Amino acid sequence: MQRILFPAIFVLVAIAIASPATAFDFNPLSAIKSAVEAVAEDRSTADIAKDTSIKGSIAVSVIDEMGSDVISISADVYEQDVMLTGVVEAAEQKEQAGKLTKAVENVKKVYNEILVIKDVDRKKGTAEGFVDDSVIEGKINALLLDAGGVNVTNFRWRSVDGHVFLFGRSLSEDELKKAVVIVEDIDNVIDVTNRVKIKPKED
Repeated sequence: MQRILFPAIFVLVAIAIASPATAFDFNPLSAIKSAVEAVAEDRSTADIAKDTSIKGSIAVSVIDEMGSDVISISADVYEQDVMLTGVVEAAEQKEQAGKLTKAVENVKKVYNEILVIKDVDRKKGTAEGFVDDSVIEGKINALLLDAGGVNVTNFRWRSVDGHVFLFGRSLSEDELKKAVVIVEDIDNVIDVTNRVKIKPKED
């Protein structure tokens, strides 16, 4: 598996370093963490390779076509489904990001959860009530890891101004319900959008 995963890590790191931070959110440390955790996931090796390729292609497509017009967009990929999150200033930008993503080879489904918030409104909201999304995401990681019966390596999550988006795969409805309840109970979480698919582990 290492011969497949680790070259992909260096590709992602290279993209992250070369890409403007304001155009697309690509954290190389997250990429490495994801690749290492993938060993314990219920995705196949082929799925992992495809997902890694798709994520890199989305980054390149969005940056090339949208450039600095984008405030912040993140893409999470699981079994060729994609969840887009982040913030743009106009509905047209959200639509464009969705179309560019759908056009990427091997993408099956796109959940376009990008929020449309004008920069001036976002700054005003930050001044009135700051929400640290990195703290929320860190708490999600810690609490799901501690929770019995939740296979955290199959889940993905993003917090955008306190709006949390869950993605990935749950092995059962009970597991998913437990994960959602945990996230909903975290301080400063405004709401939770669930895009996790339920798919039992194959024998």
